[in-house]
Amino acid sequence: MSATMRDDARPLPAASVRRISGAFSPDRWWSYRGDYFYTRSKLGSDPLYPGVIEALRGTRAPLVDLGCGLGLLAHALRDAGLSMPYHGVDNDAGKIRRAGRAAARAGLDAVSFDTVDLAVGLPSHRGSVAMLDVMQFIPREAHADVLDTMVAMLEPGARLVIRTGLDDGSRRARVTRAVDLLSRMLGWMKTTPRHYPDRDLLHDRLAGAGLEVRISSLSGNTPFNNWLVVARAP
Repeated sequence: MSATMRDDARPLPAASVRRISGAFSPDRWWSYRGDYFYTRSKLGSDPLYPGVIEALRGTRAPLVDLGCGLGLLAHALRDAGLSMPYHGVDNDAGKIRRAGRAAARAGLDAVSFDTVDLAVGLPSHRGSVAMLDVMQFIPREAHADVLDTMVAMLEPGARLVIRTGLDDGSRRARVTRAVDLLSRMLGWMKTTPRHYPDRDLLHDRLAGAGLEVRISSLSGNTPFNNWLVVARAP
């Protein structure tokens, strides 16, 4: 197993943050600005998107983004020159509507969105899979089935990319859980965190399916216990 710390993880460059967040700016001065300010803050502070971009370089397999929220990954991929077909799904219909509007405003090609409740089941797909900051909201007893279903979606050479907190008892883990709980209280997330996976069990499940697995810290300068799991289908 490869499990490394990455103290050099950095967010997107300021120019990319400005370009992407512009698609979420309000049409009128009195319009809702929450998505715009969230996008600027998220992209400008979280090393998530550069990490995922590098994980997906070298594959053109269609990508499904499970729990896509506002679809920021689609914007980040296109900004970085990655053109694989992208399909984002989320259980928040409001976010999906706003994601579609922002993608159209930005002129993103081969990008689509649907409202899907992942608690009911994952959509049919063949290609690469991203699940970013979602695993902790899935009940512990369902983790194995979800992982197996995502692995079954992979075509040869495709990637499975997961960003998640881990259950390692660290101070960062406690901060991560507190913020996830706060996000639910504020209504940004529709469910409370259920179970943060164990790193070894997560690795062994994916490696046991024949995938090449790399797990690395993606906390960067944030206080969160974020890890990037990249599994490649031979």
